[in-house]
Amino acid sequence: MSDAEKELVAIYADESCLGNGKEGENPGGAGALVEYRRPGSDEIIRRDIWLSEPSSTNNRMALNSVSASLSQLAAKGASFEVVFTTDSRYIVDGMTAWVHGWAKRGWTRKGGAIENLSLWAAAIRAASEHDVRWEWVKGHNGHAQNEYANHLATRAAAEQTQSGGLIPSAFDEWDVAVRKKGAKHAAPAPFPSTITFRAHAALPDPPR
Repeated sequence: MSDAEKELVAIYADESCLGNGKEGENPGGAGALVEYRRPGSDEIIRRDIWLSEPSSTNNRMALNSVSASLSQLAAKGASFEVVFTTDSRYIVDGMTAWVHGWAKRGWTRKGGAIENLSLWAAAIRAASEHDVRWEWVKGHNGHAQNEYANHLATRAAAEQTQSGGLIPSAFDEWDVAVRKKGAKHAAPAPFPSTITFRAHAALPDPPR
C-alpha cells in the first residue's frame, strides 16, 4: 500500500502498575483508545484494547501498549499512518531518539544492558508496520482521550483482565458517567489532520 493510500489512525495509550517499584508482585495494565474515520464520512469510530500482567512495571506496560495496539492494526496485513499519543516520555523519547542510538551501538547503551530489550524489540516490530508519529501529552491534565486510556489501564491492572483484541469502545458512556460525577476534563481532542501528518524517522531493525 502506498503512502498516498494509507488511512490515518489516532491511538491514545496509557499504562498502570499498582505498587510500581515496590517489592513483590505489582499488577500492571495497559490500555489504548483507537480512533479512525468511517470511510467516506467524518464519523469517528472508536475501539478499545487493554491487557494486564500479574507482575510488571510502568515501563513494561507502556511498551506493551505500543506492541498490542499497533500489532492489532496490522493483523490483516494493513498499514496505516498513526498518531500515537501517550503520557510516557519513556515511549516517546525511546522511539524518537534512544532506539536509534542503541542500534548504532549494537543494541547496547552507555550504561550497560538495555532494560526490557525484548519488549523494545516487539514494540519496534509492531510500529515498523506503519508510519508513526509519536506525540507526548501531559498525564492527568484533563485530556479526554488520555484520561480514558488511563481508565482502561488502571482497570486492567486492578482486575487483571484482557480485551482479547480491539473491541467497540465505551468512551462515550464513560465520558457521560464521569462528567456526572464531577469530572472536568476537556472535550475530546479533534481527529488529527491528514494534511499536516508527518511520521517520525523509520525505526531501526530490532535486535534478534
